[in-house]
Amino acid sequence: MKYLMLGVAMTAASGPALAEEIKLQPIVDARLRYEGVEQDGLGRDADALTARVRAGVQASTGGWSMLAEAEGMLAIDESYNSGTNGRTAFPIVADPETVEINRIQIQYRGIKGLVATAGRQRINLDDQRFVGGVAWRQNEQTFDAARIEWAITPKVKLDATYSWSVRTIWGVDGAGARPQAISGDNVFATLAWTSPFGTLTGFAYLIDQDEAAISGFRMSSQSFGARLQGAQPLGKAVKLAYVLSYAHQSDWHRNPNDYGADYWLADAGIEAHGWRLGGGYEVLGADKGAALTSFQTPLATLHKFQGWADKFLTTPPNGIRDLYGSVGKTWTKVGAVDAINVQAIYHRFDSDRADQHYGNEINLQATAKLGRVMLLAKYADYDAKEFATDTRKMWFSVEWAY
Repeated sequence: MKYLMLGVAMTAASGPALAEEIKLQPIVDARLRYEGVEQDGLGRDADALTARVRAGVQASTGGWSMLAEAEGMLAIDESYNSGTNGRTAFPIVADPETVEINRIQIQYRGIKGLVATAGRQRINLDDQRFVGGVAWRQNEQTFDAARIEWAITPKVKLDATYSWSVRTIWGVDGAGARPQAISGDNVFATLAWTSPFGTLTGFAYLIDQDEAAISGFRMSSQSFGARLQGAQPLGKAVKLAYVLSYAHQSDWHRNPNDYGADYWLADAGIEAHGWRLGGGYEVLGADKGAALTSFQTPLATLHKFQGWADKFLTTPPNGIRDLYGSVGKTWTKVGAVDAINVQAIYHRFDSDRADQHYGNEINLQATAKLGRVMLLAKYADYDAKEFATDTRKMWFSVEWAY
């Protein structure tokens, strides 16, 4: 069925629409990055100097477009465990060398309010807590999928995706528990309503990790919930931004576990004159404390959540409660620099059951944008108490996109 859908779409695209003028748009995205990791318990520190380039082209005519993009990642200094290179004496930096097709898709926008996309594509839903492209890593996560986005009315939007394969960050050498791709019958569906209080979204994420090497099918789950995101003015140039979310997750498809766990999020921030002061509380709940019976989000852009040291990419058996606070400042047009942003975040991590204090983490970041160039410096310091080990990470990168 998936190949039939792609064939029909490509046949339609080759019809009368292609009689119109074809417009070509090049795609180039390059990043040079250093990542250093000090992790207690490992004999050596990681020093990863890597370069990644994505290049491709989009051809469009009428309401149709086709996009093809390749991705290459080179390790200039491979003094790190990439997850596939076997250098296990080093801390892991999940950026393995690869050359691959990152995206190849066909898209239709010929009907007002409707976008249909088929093929290997980038999918980022809401804040990427459940489904995202993992753009932080050098190798992007993409999806072999068919997706429909339909603005039913100016205030109501349906977004529905069927994905039969997830192309992971592990690249062409990925294997075993870190495969190049994970097959499965994944369904992502959201229905959003723009209300006076913000965007209210109901969602269903049916994630099928249909590979025995992926924790014996134990990462397959079904999650149903709702999310409210909005902002309200508090005065001249001052506003309150907020997010509230709840979901319930249980086992699905071939998962041998029988469990149920809840997810909660409350986040708020005051924004004024380039400053932002915020905080929140995120809970990924536990069931009975057995492995992989806590709330899991394996297709998320996980680096965005629960600290940049990446100690909680898999939710611990006893769940996790993340209490965090942040402060940041943005300046625009500082000399030749278009924008400068600095931020600091503090996390306290506790278990959802069994009363464990996992640890604390400090995150610091500074970015500067000069035209198409983005400069970044970033630091994470995880202080372990009852989970994992002390870990410090730092990053320096320069990125250019066209």
